[in-house]
Amino acid sequence: CEIAGRVTAHAAALTGLAAGTPVITGTADAAAEAISAGLANPGDLMVMYGSSIFFILKTDRLYNSPQFWGTRFLEPDSYAVAGGMSTAGSLTRWFRDNFAGGEVAAESAGGINAYAVLAELAADSPPGARGLVALPYFAGERTPIFDPDAKGLLIGLSLSHTRGDIYRALLESVGYGIRHNLDAMRAEGMSPARILAVGGGTRNRAWMQMVSDIAAIEQHIPAQQIGAAYGDAFLAGVGVGMFGGTRDAGRWVQVQEIVRPVPQTHTLYSRYYEIYRQVYHETVESMHQLGKLASLSGL
Repeated sequence: CEIAGRVTAHAAALTGLAAGTPVITGTADAAAEAISAGLANPGDLMVMYGSSIFFILKTDRLYNSPQFWGTRFLEPDSYAVAGGMSTAGSLTRWFRDNFAGGEVAAESAGGINAYAVLAELAADSPPGARGLVALPYFAGERTPIFDPDAKGLLIGLSLSHTRGDIYRALLESVGYGIRHNLDAMRAEGMSPARILAVGGGTRNRAWMQMVSDIAAIEQHIPAQQIGAAYGDAFLAGVGVGMFGGTRDAGRWVQVQEIVRPVPQTHTLYSRYYEIYRQVYHETVESMHQLGKLASLSGL
């Protein structure tokens, strides 16, 4: 939030900005997006649904965590814990590009968005995707397992499974990964109290319901989702005295929707989650061996 300098006369001539306009330092994209989502008080957790998943939990002290990244935050005496998953939206793009050619062609011809069609297919599949569990480690994984050599996996396939089932299993795998991170945070004494969901993935409301059901969490989705630029604009406002501090973001940001978990669906998902957690440990050596074999093949 600090003023780094002011617009010079030369810069004013180039940009049209008024000479003397204060220039605020700003911050990294994920931290700025957290402010744009309304991250204000200890216990607030941003879950950013982009190509990957990024977490920022505001805390009341500095954590020296073995599974997450403890750090100072944006103002004096403010702290946060960060984490991330390697894949989220990138999984949906991978599936669309490889297994939804017809939908992509129809969209190009002026039809319905391919992702919207796939979302409908996934919604037609029941919770648990008819006995399918996926691991979302298509690009390794960050927190909490820190395994760059982890691989994606689908277990439980049968001849009765459809594209919709497989797509739903991929969406659910992101939910299982989010729950894994939340469980790990709580095991270390961190207490996410209010979850703010932002990013392109929030437009898929069926996906948001899956995540809420899997992790037994309420997700607060802000009405305004401009992103990091919005958060940096707020930081600039703090820097010039328009706001008293980043905590004002909690009053400034309006929540459009709260996605609440369905208890009975969470109970079912908890049984799948146990399998999700087991499968990685049971296959990790095979994953690593397959990665070595692929590298020998030049892939």
